[in-house]
Amino acid sequence: MARSSSRSSDWGFPRWRGYESSREAVKIRLCDRHNCDKPGDRPAPKSPNSPDRWYFCEEHAGEYNRNWDYFEGLSAEEAAAREANERRDAAGFEASRHYGWGGPGDGSRSRDELHALKALDLDDEADFEAVKKAWRTLAKENHPDVKPGDAMAAVRFQSVQAAYEVLRSAEERRPR
Repeated sequence: MARSSSRSSDWGFPRWRGYESSREAVKIRLCDRHNCDKPGDRPAPKSPNSPDRWYFCEEHAGEYNRNWDYFEGLSAEEAAAREANERRDAAGFEASRHYGWGGPGDGSRSRDELHALKALDLDDEADFEAVKKAWRTLAKENHPDVKPGDAMAAVRFQSVQAAYEVLRSAEERRPR
């Protein structure tokens, strides 16, 4: 009498077929934006406090988010109360903010700040007055009006501007 085997032939590792594999066509939801044929894999709420969702591609999700008004339809008092509640709920994450730095130094500067200091040719312990002085000097040297037609000077000018913006915003955030 022949015994039927109940064992599968795809046991062990590596698996001989993919997990949840099937031969049926995979259904892809398209972007809900009119005339868009890209996959719609980014959900967005149709209205505040509604479980209904639109599904957009990355480009149209960004466009939707730029135009989204989170406080639409709320009075000034309701908007202030909602903002206060969300700030209270997110306050626990503020305590872990100091783990954001990941570079050398004493931990008082973020990785972006250290990269910005390097772009301005300053050492890690430079104060903000030295940052302003280096920024002015490098901006004057590499300004597109001073060196018209020099593509490298224009790129250097943009990097100096970006570095200064990073350091200026970090200085504004620092407690006094």
